[in-house]
Amino acid sequence: VKLSDLYKQCAIMAKEFEWAGKLNSMARQASAERAIFAIQRFFANCKAKKPGKKGYPQFKKHTRSVEYKTSGWALSVDKRCLTFTDGFAAGTFRLIGSRDLHFYAPKEIKRVRVIRRADGYYTQFCINVERSEELVPTGKAIGIDVGLNHFLTDSNGETMTNPRHLRKSEKALKRLQKRVSRKKKGSSNRKKAINKLGRKHLKVSRQRKDFAIKTALYVVKSSDFIACEDLLVQNMVKNHKLAKSISDAAWSQFIQWLQYFGKVYGKTVVAVAPQYTSQDCSSCGRRVLKSLSVRTHVCLCGAVLDRDCNAAKNILAKGLRQAGINLNTAGHAGINAWGQNDLYSLVVTSTGKLTG
Repeated sequence: VKLSDLYKQCAIMAKEFEWAGKLNSMARQASAERAIFAIQRFFANCKAKKPGKKGYPQFKKHTRSVEYKTSGWALSVDKRCLTFTDGFAAGTFRLIGSRDLHFYAPKEIKRVRVIRRADGYYTQFCINVERSEELVPTGKAIGIDVGLNHFLTDSNGETMTNPRHLRKSEKALKRLQKRVSRKKKGSSNRKKAINKLGRKHLKVSRQRKDFAIKTALYVVKSSDFIACEDLLVQNMVKNHKLAKSISDAAWSQFIQWLQYFGKVYGKTVVAVAPQYTSQDCSSCGRRVLKSLSVRTHVCLCGAVLDRDCNAAKNILAKGLRQAGINLNTAGHAGINAWGQNDLYSLVVTSTGKLTG
């Protein structure tokens, strides 16, 4: 199946179904593009022999979004109102929090997506902008080990508490779920109860995202080189005893933001293989097998330290080897005759200029 074939099918559906005919032609094409991208991603995962589920496209009966390209919508002169001009005649809507739109011309907006969430409707404007910011180099390198006891432990022994957003809200969620089950199916009261439950879940997801963004930004601003684990979370959640806690921690979301901010601020973020990072000794390299319940690393060489801190040191060592950097002291790069450290050279080589 090719994208052009789906475009032709959209034109046929527009004549066959009234609701499809009312929808803007570019909005129909955007839906076709989503479908073809999902199909291509599935076959790409199969070809690459990706472990676990390959992401077979699922039919979406109840969609919560519609995407427009460059037509079917119009912004007011003051950019505070959005009008939909397709056959549905949805009307004009006032935009809240649209001050950033004043920096861009309407021609720069490539796509407009309307999303329905539990607390209302949201509009996303897609603009092609290269974001880059400069920071003063710190010359520091850290390794990061994510976990459940502590959300984050770095190679310097610093820890960050796991917020456990879902666990803290479980009692309230349970109460709201009971209210839904007690309502008659199809009634307006049941719809109201479902909406309240959805609002609570939405709040938890926003708390989780906010924590991931702020933590990733703090880590990126405090170091020039960050090494983390390339985790396969979808395989880790197969452990049903830890699945909920792992999902609540949202490690993948944190690492994605870490990599994003690394590109924005010109920092180096390296993902390494997680195998044996907790078992190998960070001092001598000897493999000390231990169960998950053992939280202290004790080696015959005399090294005694927290299990997660030991893993973070190993992650940092792996990341530095992968990037071809040698450190002469823990967490600091070596200084050359010009007063520049190895991390400075890496940033200049990879970006062409010092971006911090």
